[in-house]
Amino acid sequence: MDAVIDNLPRFIDGFLMTLRLLVISGAGALVLGTVVAALRISPVAAFRVFAMVYTEIVRNIPLTLVLFFCAFILPYLGAPVDYVQFAIIGLTVYTSPFVAEAIRSGVNGVAVGQAEAARAIGLGFSQTLGSVVLPQAIRMVIPPLINVIIALTKNTSVAAGFAVVELVATGRQVIQFAGNAIPIFIAIAVLYLLITVPLGRIAALLEKKLAVLR
Repeated sequence: MDAVIDNLPRFIDGFLMTLRLLVISGAGALVLGTVVAALRISPVAAFRVFAMVYTEIVRNIPLTLVLFFCAFILPYLGAPVDYVQFAIIGLTVYTSPFVAEAIRSGVNGVAVGQAEAARAIGLGFSQTLGSVVLPQAIRMVIPPLINVIIALTKNTSVAAGFAVVELVATGRQVIQFAGNAIPIFIAIAVLYLLITVPLGRIAALLEKKLAVLR
């Protein structure tokens, strides 16, 4: 474990970079995914088709290919080179369809009478969705959304292949310098568990609480 202790500041920096990727891309995916879910149930056919095509294409493309596009095609199109930002964009885009599908399943779980009652008192589609349907839907899908965030936590490791020094990239650098691969891999796994295990526990607790409330 000497290699881990001697390089502890580097591991902390890698851990913080992983957290940065997770928090920013997770927030972005929740916002973008909510918009896509709203488009999927929009009364405008063109919006529904766009959202369906977006969801089917993005969620069936490997994350590596999405990050490759962000890291190499975006600079070619004139974007300033910032691989951390590219990774955040790629992770946000890749995760958003999974968020959208989770939210859409929650919307489908809301009683039809709720929307009908909202329309009966004169609320439009956006008002019905924002004030009546989405609050109930998101409440029902909080545990699945947390599972999506857990998957995103693990997906941040793919950014190591695109010049982003997060946990996996830090471990690779330390192994090249100091050897002792096994304790370094164990340290990386423990640091990931520090994120994913609490999120899993939160999801389980919320699922039990929401089941009681129903």
